[in-house]
Amino acid sequence: MVALLILCALSAEAQPIAPYERADWPIAAGPIDAHVLAALDARGIEPALPCSDEVFVRRVHLDLTGTLPEPAAVSGFLADDAPDRRARLIDDLMMTAAFADYWALKWCDVLRVKSEFPINLWPNAVQAYHRWVRDAIIENRSYDQFVRELLTSSGSNFRVPPVNFYRAIQGRDPATIAGAVALSFMGTRLDAWPEQQREQMAAFFSRIAFKGTAEWKEEIVLLEPAVTEPLDAVLPDGTAVHIAAGEDPRVVFADWLVAPGNEWFARSVVNRIWYWLTGRGIIHEPDDIRPDNPPANPELLAYLERELIDSGFDLRHIYRLILNSRTWQQSSIARSDDPQAGTLFAYYPVRRLDAEVLIDALCWFAGDGESYSSPVPEPFTWVPEYHPTIALADGSISSQFLEMFGRPSRDTGLLSERNSEPTQSQRLYLLNSSDVQRRIAQSPRLAEILSSTGWNGRMTVGELYLTLLSREPTEDEMAAALEYCAADGRKLYDAAVDLSWALINSKEFLYRH
Repeated sequence: MVALLILCALSAEAQPIAPYERADWPIAAGPIDAHVLAALDARGIEPALPCSDEVFVRRVHLDLTGTLPEPAAVSGFLADDAPDRRARLIDDLMMTAAFADYWALKWCDVLRVKSEFPINLWPNAVQAYHRWVRDAIIENRSYDQFVRELLTSSGSNFRVPPVNFYRAIQGRDPATIAGAVALSFMGTRLDAWPEQQREQMAAFFSRIAFKGTAEWKEEIVLLEPAVTEPLDAVLPDGTAVHIAAGEDPRVVFADWLVAPGNEWFARSVVNRIWYWLTGRGIIHEPDDIRPDNPPANPELLAYLERELIDSGFDLRHIYRLILNSRTWQQSSIARSDDPQAGTLFAYYPVRRLDAEVLIDALCWFAGDGESYSSPVPEPFTWVPEYHPTIALADGSISSQFLEMFGRPSRDTGLLSERNSEPTQSQRLYLLNSSDVQRRIAQSPRLAEILSSTGWNGRMTVGELYLTLLSREPTEDEMAAALEYCAADGRKLYDAAVDLSWALINSKEFLYRH
């Protein structure tokens, strides 16, 4: 309670920076905020101010759906003065197709959904696997059921999609499979464990068999029928188990893993979701959980674990808790230079848009699509240009842009495969590429803006800011843009193209903030 009172006092004294911040909180504080603020107060770190509605509407669209909001949606949200408008928008976005596409993309990175080398799922299996993951998100399938199906299913990798979890592992020996299970669902790297523990966990995956069929690239994943003797094994928590003859050791392991009292299961997924939504895990890196890598805020992590278990492993419940917190809705403008401010979540971290999100945003403005290719042409790998990049099923299907901007290879399932750090080649591409210039110059959206505003300079500038940055320009920005439009008898169309290019190259467009 003391921490919450401190926040109220600080918010009252601080001067918000328009148009990115506001002085007052439009939402009530919750348990997440109490845990975060207690940690900040203990170190004397001031939290950031609330983000503005303009920042919120853009941020929530990007973080939940990987898309920019339509200008009409921004205007509608800004005109809404209902106290629950932010919570309603969060719920509405979780019901969209883009939400399913974007979160399927994230899970397919973890699950290594890729048709070509070195994963070699092949196109039919990739499409079935991606569809299964996406359907699970649409249905809001409980996380324990989702993981149980991945670990215990048997059958054709074309007809029983979750068996592709085992097909997508580089190696079929028990140790490699156990390592992939630990990384994906326990958030830990098995190679850091003592050798005896690694061997004990691998025993649960020692009876998986793979059988080819007459159908092209199809494979059956099953329990090895030739092995009939019982198996004695030891779970990662040290519990010894006796597995009867004919019993599937994978089921025994899955029963242990998804049990509500398991310290690994809920912790790893809520930590991963926190990372996805805030840019940093409570335990960081989020797939490197180990005793000597403690959480930055143990109480916060424990709270989220309890909430997931009590909700019946409802991941959307965790999204709602995080997104409706003041912590997530903070400004990205830090108010402390303490080196621990970011680690303790004193502000929303600025980070570059994912490669897939950025190219979709460019295509969204340009009214065109991206040209995709596959390194090894196979049947059914062609993707039409209008297909959203966030909805691509196959990690092997890529483009020059995606490679340049750090799309993950999906070879290991490590979150660090995705590289969102800016490079010089990226900057040069955005500033000098004839492709970007062509997209802007031929944009039907830009033509519609000019037409709908009657070629009025002030209105055109306003619509471009609303479209690309989800806000109105400040007075200084408007004055500078109009001065540029009027200089040297410049045509409004040429000025609009130049302004669009300038906004697209701005950090405000290229980054989550």
